Amino acid sequence: MSNLETAPEEILGTAATTAGPVVEQLTGHEVALGGPRAMTVTRTLPNRGRRMVGAWCFIDDYGPEVATMRVPPHPHSGLQTVTWLVSGEVLHRDSVGSLQQVRPGRLNLMTAGRGISHSEESAEALLHGVQLWVALPDGDRHVAPHFEHHDDLPVLTEGDAQIIVIMGSLGGATSPARTYTPLLGAEVTISGSAVLPLEPGFEHAALLLSGDVEAAGTRLDRGTLLYLGSGRPDLRLGGQGRLLLLGGEPFEEEIVMWWNFIGRSHDEIAAFRQEWAEGEAFGTVRGFDGAPLPAPALPTTRLKPRGRVR
Repeated sequence: MSNLETAPEEILGTAATTAGPVVEQLTGHEVALGGPRAMTVTRTLPNRGRRMVGAWCFIDDYGPEVATMRVPPHPHSGLQTVTWLVSGEVLHRDSVGSLQQVRPGRLNLMTAGRGISHSEESAEALLHGVQLWVALPDGDRHVAPHFEHHDDLPVLTEGDAQIIVIMGSLGGATSPARTYTPLLGAEVTISGSAVLPLEPGFEHAALLLSGDVEAAGTRLDRGTLLYLGSGRPDLRLGGQGRLLLLGGEPFEEEIVMWWNFIGRSHDEIAAFRQEWAEGEAFGTVRGFDGAPLPAPALPTTRLKPRGRVR
């Protein structure tokens, strides 16, 4: 899913900027998407403490819940969307002509670049998954939009853990998904204990998907992102369950993130919004039975570029 809030706001706050390993609980907040019968998601990024982990800038965790997904065509710019399912199926359509059913263990990766639009829908089913965004660096954020689907991702074993490398590299295994900054995304299923090798130059975070798991000696809780800082050569895990491990080289650019756009200034976001309302640059999603999603009103105050730590 994408950000369907009717009145999206910037989340303000402060956090320590100390480099090195930390254990910091980032509590998510619930967001209802799409109206009175909306699915409720838990958003852990952006957070009042931190905006980003590497280039990862948005995390919505939803389910498990019996629900029907229906997300009308809507735009994106300046980012990649990553759809990762634990259960259920979601049909993706986009304005570059992609039509793809995404299933558990398979990656849907959409690079918005200078502009794309897409829709997502499913029949009533038990849905459980995570929607993530990756911010594109300034030099690549105007690339031509494109879509990738990967159903044969690398899998490795470390101790009692089986790891699917979704994006980036871990333990010598590299995902075929295209990345624009050094980063990592992996699903870890553990039954016992394991020590995962990490890139010390990355900052990392862990998100519990199911079960009872400890990371770096700290119990993971649903709805909370465990931020682990940087400088870790490895990560000790224990328990029975499934988690998402995210990491990346700290993203030092300041960005403006509002609704489904990532830009570098208020005026650029306003131009994206106007283009979606009146122009054709985001293309047309064909085959969806319904109208596109209108953009919400811009806030009355100007949006400001902000860094990875609030």
